[in-house]
Amino acid sequence: MKQYIVDAFTNKVFAGNQAAVCILDVWPDDKLMQSIAKENNFSETAFVVKEGNAYHLRWFTPGGEIDFCGHATLGTSYVILNYYGKDQQEVSFNTQVGKVTVKRKDALYEMDFPAYTLNKVEVTDQMEEALGIRPIEAYIDRDLLLVLPDAASVRNLKPNQNKIKNLEGLLVAVTAPADQEGFDCISRIFAPKLGVPEDPVTGSTHCMITPYWFHRLSKQELICFQASERSGILSTKLCGDRVKVAGQAVLFSKGTILED
Repeated sequence: MKQYIVDAFTNKVFAGNQAAVCILDVWPDDKLMQSIAKENNFSETAFVVKEGNAYHLRWFTPGGEIDFCGHATLGTSYVILNYYGKDQQEVSFNTQVGKVTVKRKDALYEMDFPAYTLNKVEVTDQMEEALGIRPIEAYIDRDLLLVLPDAASVRNLKPNQNKIKNLEGLLVAVTAPADQEGFDCISRIFAPKLGVPEDPVTGSTHCMITPYWFHRLSKQELICFQASERSGILSTKLCGDRVKVAGQAVLFSKGTILED
């Protein structure tokens, strides 16, 4: 089994979010894919099988399969368009959330995802206890989005991982207006339910962050900074009920998984 390690949402290695991409001819047993994801111990490992003119794409965390992952989709697109379809400028994936198309635009890979819904919920004491600061707004869909008063609050946040795990949402995101020139918003994203204390850069949750800041800032396009230790930059656009998330990627390594 061929495996590529890609750093997504960055233009240099040792930054962005790592994703392992496994290129398959046929699907192996789910237990094997889960074991590989656990052995890799990245936030996500992508598995992909060619189906006609498209690809079937699945994502596994160390803790289990998930329905949607942005940075591993970016990593998979980078691998396919650079090693399996050098003459192609776009690739389509069949996933649990439907068809996802990725277009190569110079150094960027632009992904087209369904937008999340901003369902406003009450800010609770439980949220404050988990974060160590009281959010000013809260929204729920697949993930929980908590709005903080300023960028410094996002950067300096030291959440209680056990209490984060008890909040609603698969992932928990915090966001605020950016404090650096050239960026519109800043975020950090936590996923202890998936065995990932903090996700370095998260494309999928920006399908919720983007609609929020689109309406607050009245900007068609956003430059989003994710302030994890590795950090990453995402360019996003809200297009009706879809979000376009774009970023760069670089190859870190490639090799072969010995299954026996």
